[in-house]
Amino acid sequence: MAHYAKISEDNKVLQVLTLDDSNELNSEGQEEEAIGQAYLEKHNNWPAHLWIKTSYNTFRNLHSKGGTPFRGNYAGIGFEWDANNQIFWPIKPYPSWIKHNDSVSWKSPIGDAPALTAEQTFQKNEARTHNWNYVWDEAAYQVDNTTGWVLTNPMPHLEENIEEGV
Repeated sequence: MAHYAKISEDNKVLQVLTLDDSNELNSEGQEEEAIGQAYLEKHNNWPAHLWIKTSYNTFRNLHSKGGTPFRGNYAGIGFEWDANNQIFWPIKPYPSWIKHNDSVSWKSPIGDAPALTAEQTFQKNEARTHNWNYVWDEAAYQVDNTTGWVLTNPMPHLEENIEEGV
């Protein structure tokens, strides 16, 4: 089964459709994107050049089955098609984040979130008393561009239960 992204003139993914492999075979029985595009144009009334093949098995420029990654990411609605680099970019999560070409993903302008301490990791994974996590705070970054990652514990009910002796 082949997958094709329907894109707008401004390179935004509008829809992703599946296509039976037989609808993209040339006379030698080889898959050919242009044949799939022509089929989709004929049956969906959308220009052939605005149908771009995408790989269901590609995410962050890695192929889930060990094959060759194809076009950076499996396309999703709202993704951006970068024709120059032949890449589908996911939706930008925050205004300050920048493209990371190697992983075909967005990264914070100050790098990855800090690692949890050994105690926080124990509380999260073994004791299960907390759910420590770093989240991005765009407003904090805009005020001070050396900050942005904020440590949270989004399980307040656990702390309440511990305080109440439950």
